[in-house]
Amino acid sequence: MLVTPGQRRVLIVAILSSFVAFLDGSIVNVALPALSRELGGGLPLQQWVVDGYLLTMGALILVAGSLSDTFGRIRVLRAGLIWFGITSLACAVAPWGIALVVARVLQGVAAALLVPSSLALITSTFSGAAQGRAIGVWTGFTGAAGIAGPLLGGVLVDTLSWRWVFAINVVPIAVTLFVMAKIREPHRTASVSRVDLWGACLAAVGLGGPVYALIEQGRLGWGHPAVFVPLAVGVVAFAAFIWWEARAPHPMMPLALFTVRNFWAGNLATVGVYAALSLGFFLFALYLQEIGGYSATIAGLAGIPATLVMLGFATLFGTLAGKYGPRLFMTIGPVIAGSGFLVFLTATPPIDFWLNVLPGILLVGLGLSVTVAPLTAAVLGSIHPDQAGIGSAINNAVSRVAGLIAIAMVGGIVGGVLTVDGFQRAMVVTAVLMFAGGVVSWFGIRTAVPAAGAAVPVVPELG
Repeated sequence: MLVTPGQRRVLIVAILSSFVAFLDGSIVNVALPALSRELGGGLPLQQWVVDGYLLTMGALILVAGSLSDTFGRIRVLRAGLIWFGITSLACAVAPWGIALVVARVLQGVAAALLVPSSLALITSTFSGAAQGRAIGVWTGFTGAAGIAGPLLGGVLVDTLSWRWVFAINVVPIAVTLFVMAKIREPHRTASVSRVDLWGACLAAVGLGGPVYALIEQGRLGWGHPAVFVPLAVGVVAFAAFIWWEARAPHPMMPLALFTVRNFWAGNLATVGVYAALSLGFFLFALYLQEIGGYSATIAGLAGIPATLVMLGFATLFGTLAGKYGPRLFMTIGPVIAGSGFLVFLTATPPIDFWLNVLPGILLVGLGLSVTVAPLTAAVLGSIHPDQAGIGSAINNAVSRVAGLIAIAMVGGIVGGVLTVDGFQRAMVVTAVLMFAGGVVSWFGIRTAVPAAGAAVPVVPELG
């Protein structure tokens, strides 16, 4: 791929910005047992540490996409990186479980600013075949971050402390800000009136209420007012969110985008794929440590084969999808990954890594390599480049919300304490979700010529 120095710099900034957000979303998984031992709280605290981050990221990533289109990608990225660094340090020094959860909630706000702006920066800088290749590189590195995180987290937990899992973020943030200093773009590309604050508030309440109810029902029961009241309020707020978005003068989630077949089908497939990934890898890291007796480092190392597969093949499948269309890849990829999660059913104590873990993790990595870049092309390839920010934000919001709900349901799937039987039930659910993503892709995705002016003619995104 022939690129100018300016384009190369943009690609590096886009990768590093997203890498920080995706890495932090996964690196914490392997630290959950350690932080729970120090701060207490058990499985509910572990769920909240993950879901607090996903909640604000999923709820605000939509309005962040609008901010990206309104004020400019670089300006929003810079603000997001600075805030992410501040909140990472707040997580690192948190003295109590509730303080850590609050810091994670605030950190999710920063993450919401990073992902849509980084991908929109690519789609507004590259065009044609170079754009497909650039998105393939982006998905390869950001996808690898989601799986490589546990390795880095394990090393930090075993050699230093779980607190370094958060403090380490300041290093890539500083590097990204330095590289970004040489990139220039107008501060504003649209009117500030496009920011939909009412929609953002309704989305946050609409997601937060049900998630709170799902996590706390295991402790309090569905009949407790502290469970059914937030659930009811959340459902009403989410309905109000849809109603408002259909009538708002500048909605943060333009419902008209969902009339485009590949956009709605790609997002529906995203629900299955990313709910499966969040559920599967959340429990994978816990299970290897709490049931398998692995150290945090060894548990993190278990995901390395999938990382290597993704780094090696994501760009290739992004290019192939640009040539042959995304449908076949989005169908086969989730089936391969789902089969990998089923292999984990054999992982009963004593767990043999070579027989019970490695074959499954290789299949998961291959399935993700086949899926993620074509998914980006299918979702973004059918919309106008002026909507690249909000299109990316919607797809990322869908993926985060899918993971948010999946992790909130962990208690209902495995019970109050993780066991072998509970883990096996969860792996079956994970595989079914993956397979559903493949089925939706086969029946929903179509290979079509992009609309005139479309900026993404070849390949799709990591939700």
